[in-house]
Amino acid sequence: MHYALCTFTRYSQLIKFMRLLFIILLTLSTSVMAQDAAPDAAPAPVETAQQQAPAAAAQPEVQTQSTFWTIISAGGTIGLLIFALSIAGLTLAIDQLRKLRKSVFIPEGLAQQTRELITHGQLLQADQLCRQSPCCLSYVINAGLTEADGDWTDIEKALEDSLAEQSAQYGRKIEILSVIGNIAPMLGLLGTVVGMVYAFSELANTQGTPKPAELAQGIYLALVTTVEGLIVAIPSLAAFAYFRSRLDQIITEVAFQAQYVFIPLKRQLRAGRRVNASVQAPPKKN
Repeated sequence: MHYALCTFTRYSQLIKFMRLLFIILLTLSTSVMAQDAAPDAAPAPVETAQQQAPAAAAQPEVQTQSTFWTIISAGGTIGLLIFALSIAGLTLAIDQLRKLRKSVFIPEGLAQQTRELITHGQLLQADQLCRQSPCCLSYVINAGLTEADGDWTDIEKALEDSLAEQSAQYGRKIEILSVIGNIAPMLGLLGTVVGMVYAFSELANTQGTPKPAELAQGIYLALVTTVEGLIVAIPSLAAFAYFRSRLDQIITEVAFQAQYVFIPLKRQLRAGRRVNASVQAPPKKN
């Protein structure tokens, strides 16, 4: 909750700053356009107007169309960095959609087969079955079987530790989406500042009377990078929240299945029956 409030406050301040910046730049460009239009207000001679008429008629034929790549290139190096972040975020999101599935974490039938083997005291066979089906659930069960010759508290502690390890391991990749979602708007803000510097540099070089096209280039850079950063940040943070919730839900299901598997062994230990089985620790997952 504290992280969400800090993030909301940060973006609220960013939106206020960008809104103020846009008003300043819009006012500045409007005043410059008014200054440039003042000398042209005098009526032109008839001959001059007649000469300019064909040129004015030909202007609509020369129109530049903004495409996807022209907008990306307009952002310069900062725009390309934001575009690279978008590709990385999209690739990671597709990878998590493929991996964060219940069937990947909990293969069908694994829990039931392992429970039956443990019920009949075949702990080594249960361990071998889990090693043949590497997944999150099998790793947790292996961790519990390594403490089968101890008390139930030892087994329960091993299950909890292995679950925490698996949750952290899968969560590290999801955290990258959060990093992308926080870096992208910062790069957009950097582009906004660079655009402002460019615009005011034109003002300084022309002694306060720049051409609208020259001034608009800096404003265009500022707005394009800001939009690009927000376009990347919003889906990245939304994907992070979704995948984080999905991972927590799956890990909870893994914990439930692991408890279900060890119920027979728990009853045996509570009844005072000791289990003598040497089970090796589960292999570390990459």
